[in-house]
Amino acid sequence: MNMKKDKSANFLDLHFEKNPEIRWEQGGDGSVTLYMENKGIFNTLAQKFFKKPRFTKVHLEEMGSFIYPIIDSDLDVYELGKKVSDHFGEKAEPLYERLAQYMGMLEDYGFIRRI
Repeated sequence: MNMKKDKSANFLDLHFEKNPEIRWEQGGDGSVTLYMENKGIFNTLAQKFFKKPRFTKVHLEEMGSFIYPIIDSDLDVYELGKKVSDHFGEKAEPLYERLAQYMGMLEDYGFIRRI
């Protein structure tokens, strides 16, 4: 995560929201797929001439598929962690280190944003 944005902020107190520009679906098995639009002139040319897809599908793993749907601006990272711990138990450990890395990755890719 790009902690340079606000080093004084306690990570557990941060709030995130899903990027409304990212379309996502949750399958019957609970798995989440994010659809990232390939924008820009080079992507447009690749789509026309090389039949590249307009959207790239990103399939989240088990823990990500649990976390992404519950990301809500009302929940801080600490509360998200409690929900993850309740659902996965010991399997989630080390909980907050993993959650920090995961939330940072989602933020870096633009799937979520800090509010």
